[in-house]
Amino acid sequence: MGETMAKHEHVSETPATALLRRHGVAFSEHVYGYVEHGGTRVSAQALGVDEHAVVKTLVMEDEAKRPLLVLMHGDREVSTKNLARQAGVKRIEPCRPEVAQRHSGYQVGGTSPFGTRKAMPVYLEKSVLALPRIYINGGRRGYLVGLDPQELVRVLAPTLVEVALTE
Repeated sequence: MGETMAKHEHVSETPATALLRRHGVAFSEHVYGYVEHGGTRVSAQALGVDEHAVVKTLVMEDEAKRPLLVLMHGDREVSTKNLARQAGVKRIEPCRPEVAQRHSGYQVGGTSPFGTRKAMPVYLEKSVLALPRIYINGGRRGYLVGLDPQELVRVLAPTLVEVALTE
């Protein structure tokens, strides 16, 4: 039994990876030790990549409690005020963890934008597309997939926004 085989055994299919395979997306799989509230800093360090290339999937909602996804650089925060303006709604705020879980079907800390339980509009920070490769949650805590950011556009058809808070 080779080492690569053992690695593949470790990662079982998630709704996210099933969707990526259906769309013919080439992706690499990266397993790391999940740390509660460690966020993208921990995963970036574990993978030895720049946190800017680790994209977090945030479940938010508007004033009518309609859910939406925001894909943002790991080292940046979302300006919910700018996002609401660009999305044409009054207010956007993060969902409570249990609500986010109900919408996405994923555990908080393991939320992927692919294969969510509920179809939700996706807002993508435009500068993510300038990166050569991104790392994004594969549908489980401690599991990222690496892929070409253009695949986000192809698979998710997101609305491009510029809502990163500048330091």
